[in-house]
Amino acid sequence: MATIEPIRHAPADELSEPFSVDDLLEIPDDGFRYELFHGSVVVSPAPTPLHQDVIFALQMILHVAKPAHLKVFSTVNVRASDNDFYIPDLVVVPRVAARSVKLMFRPSDVLLAVEVVSPSTKATDRRLKSEAYAVAGIPGYWRIEPDQGPTLYVYELDGDAYGEPTAYKAGTTATLSAPYPVSFDPAELIDVD
Repeated sequence: MATIEPIRHAPADELSEPFSVDDLLEIPDDGFRYELFHGSVVVSPAPTPLHQDVIFALQMILHVAKPAHLKVFSTVNVRASDNDFYIPDLVVVPRVAARSVKLMFRPSDVLLAVEVVSPSTKATDRRLKSEAYAVAGIPGYWRIEPDQGPTLYVYELDGDAYGEPTAYKAGTTATLSAPYPVSFDPAELIDVD
């Protein structure tokens, strides 16, 4: 009987801080999402079905409205530095950047980053990601709170920080101009059948 010798990878708990993007690439795929903020690892479980539904619904809305020179993607890699690595739920990037990227986008490629808040990602999505995306220079950040109806929070970059977000609750129409014109009711993001 033949056996296969396992390939040795460094488990996350054997790596020392600060972590680097190269360290993350050594961790075997285990279904979790590993991100880096100033060399500290943030681990999130796989998205819930509701989370995935919201991402898919918004991706379709953005895809239909987008101009030809832009692309909409879910769960891509964004490398801000050797110690900062993010995986937004959705991004809007120029088509030319999408054609040239191999594994990781640069923050300067990202026109919009979107996060859907889950019970396990509340603190990260509400504060940590908004601060990190602003420092990285990403012009727009949308945060969707499914448990709030849902509610869409739209942040726009003002210098090196986002201003106070504009909130669009379910039952109202969000008419937005950046990164391109699009209008929708946040209620469309939740499947209520």
